[in-house]
Amino acid sequence: MSKPILQVLNNSRFSTLNSFISLLILLSCNLLLTAKTLGQLTPNPNIPIFQGVTINPQFRPDPQIVRGISGGMEFAREIAGRRDTEIGPCTGFVDRNPNHTLLITSPLNYLRVQVISPADTTLIISGPGGTWCNDDYQGKNAGIAGQWLPGTYSIWVGSYRKDRYAPYKILFSEIE
Repeated sequence: MSKPILQVLNNSRFSTLNSFISLLILLSCNLLLTAKTLGQLTPNPNIPIFQGVTINPQFRPDPQIVRGISGGMEFAREIAGRRDTEIGPCTGFVDRNPNHTLLITSPLNYLRVQVISPADTTLIISGPGGTWCNDDYQGKNAGIAGQWLPGTYSIWVGSYRKDRYAPYKILFSEIE
């Protein structure tokens, strides 16, 4: 396609001015198409990109796994409404909106919610049993385990620094 365009631009029937105008129009169209394409690739912050999970007693497969990107611009303690909980500090930075929603249909005697990431992560879970935070459940990864009431829980996965984002997996398991 570029060869015919070059032939037209090099054709002696066109003056230098016409060639210049043609080239300018061609470049302008190319820039407009590039800008439009890039705009389409930009994620819309109003569209959720993280999965929700529904857990029933003795769910299968165990563990259930969801993925996401940790971090955000909000202080975790402000989202949690406190600095510490009985199972850990509310540290790091998270998004204003939760990364995931967890629906538990019946009481669970034991459920482990564990973040697995190459980065140091933090965790906030808020629902019928209250708001809980954790850091360093296993190594640098956050997690919360214990008995759970039925209901809907909001889950935030944070990073220690405001400018750090990292991929993660959350494992939901009834296996201790």
